[in-house]
Amino acid sequence: MPRTFQAAGGFTLLEMLLVVILLAILLAGAYGGISASVRGMHSGEAAIERVDKVRTVQEFLRHQISRILPFPYAHSKDGTQVEMFRGDGKSMRFVAPMPGYLSRGGAYVQTLALVPGDDGMQLVFTSTLLNGFNLDKSKTSEESTVVLLEHIREGGFSYRALNERGELMNWNPNWKDSSTTPLMVAIDLRLAAGGRIEWPRMAIPLMMDSGARRSGPTGLSR
Repeated sequence: MPRTFQAAGGFTLLEMLLVVILLAILLAGAYGGISASVRGMHSGEAAIERVDKVRTVQEFLRHQISRILPFPYAHSKDGTQVEMFRGDGKSMRFVAPMPGYLSRGGAYVQTLALVPGDDGMQLVFTSTLLNGFNLDKSKTSEESTVVLLEHIREGGFSYRALNERGELMNWNPNWKDSSTTPLMVAIDLRLAAGGRIEWPRMAIPLMMDSGARRSGPTGLSR
């Protein structure tokens, strides 16, 4: 009568192999679950960091734009005309103080621009001390250039002023009178879909003071 080969502990070789295979499957499943959890955790941390960065950038932009000063940074050769704000749909230049932890005091000529990047557009910020600034000879150093935000699908700037009756006009992407500043500046951005983060429209009013030379009816191009 044929005999069945058994292991010393009473299990057949086939049963031992099945146990080993089952254990390997369980370990593989556990590893896959742990790996998925780790990836999810890293993805969540990246999303949180992205949201925090967007909020920080928004706070910085609101702080700088709201404090735009009616200070000229350029003059015509005959001295009859000044330039204190220049803006279009993709860039703007203005004078404002910098936060204390980022400056040496005084007013700075600052620019915001949407420029091409590796993946979409970048929001770039530059700053240069107003004292000694020369628009014709200015060359922004790498130290004063900061990429505030990347992976922007599309975006633009727009400006708002008063009409002849003293009423707020519609938003316009072109600022015509560089000798005045707008009353409000808007920033509209659409971030890359992969980030899954919405950029709420920013409409930032400039602080008013008795000496400010803000926009009149000629501020926006027709």
